[in-house]
Amino acid sequence: MTTRTSLDYQGFQRWRRPFEVGFWVVMLTGNTVFNGLVSWFDHVYHRSGTASLEPWIWEASSSLVILALVPFVVWATRRWPLRFDTWRQSLKAHALLTVPFCLVHVGAMVGLRMLAYRAMGSHYQFGNVPVELFYEYLKDFRTYLMFVSLISFYGFFVRRLQGEASLLAEPDEGPPVEPVDRPERFLVRKLGKEFLVAARDIEWLQASGNYVNLHVRGRDYPLRATMAGIEERLDPARFLRVHRSYLINLDHLAEIEPLETGDARLAMRDGASIPCSRRYRAQLRERFGDAPVGA
Repeated sequence: MTTRTSLDYQGFQRWRRPFEVGFWVVMLTGNTVFNGLVSWFDHVYHRSGTASLEPWIWEASSSLVILALVPFVVWATRRWPLRFDTWRQSLKAHALLTVPFCLVHVGAMVGLRMLAYRAMGSHYQFGNVPVELFYEYLKDFRTYLMFVSLISFYGFFVRRLQGEASLLAEPDEGPPVEPVDRPERFLVRKLGKEFLVAARDIEWLQASGNYVNLHVRGRDYPLRATMAGIEERLDPARFLRVHRSYLINLDHLAEIEPLETGDARLAMRDGASIPCSRRYRAQLRERFGDAPVGA
């Protein structure tokens, strides 16, 4: 019997997307308002040499572009995650990515400001380009790395809430409990607890960035591995590659639906629909043919 914790991953999934989008919108909106007020007091209230709308145009244009760049930072963080074993290489990659991040941010930001100033019948001057660009890069460098840190921490929290799978480690002394090259079980860590998942209970697997999600009884457990790497370690009599991003447990396959494109759609016993590309369909046909495979 499974007890439901107060912080449940399935419940979290229902509002995860609105939470993620809302977080960035609220954070950047708050940052825009705060910086806009500071800039307004500095340039308008104290100096009276700037139109009252200009500070808000500066901050709003910057924030809108940064908000549009958030998906890029999320992708980069998934591509080069900050983990204990790879953080040095990942940090180098992220340091390099601050350059295109800054160039896109500044270019689009200046474009928006020029449009806004033109609408007011004025003209926007960016200033001394090398100096201003260096100044913006220093701010963008800090912003980019702050975003990477936030996304990495959030990803760590989600994986712990979801449950992260790993291969059973080989003991320091004595023979392994089970074959290391063909594991029969996977270790899952979730909210400070550990439990084992039998390989035969995995219904299907899906590649997701630097992870492979193990789908077990309606739950996905991310495993730090490549699809090719985990395919080699699963029992070929039970598991079959059907797509570059999917492996299925043949025991959980319910029906094969051929498509006119030469591909196929696989109905799993849990109700999931898995794509089967024509590249792998021949192997599936050798096992079952194109007829339904189960009730």
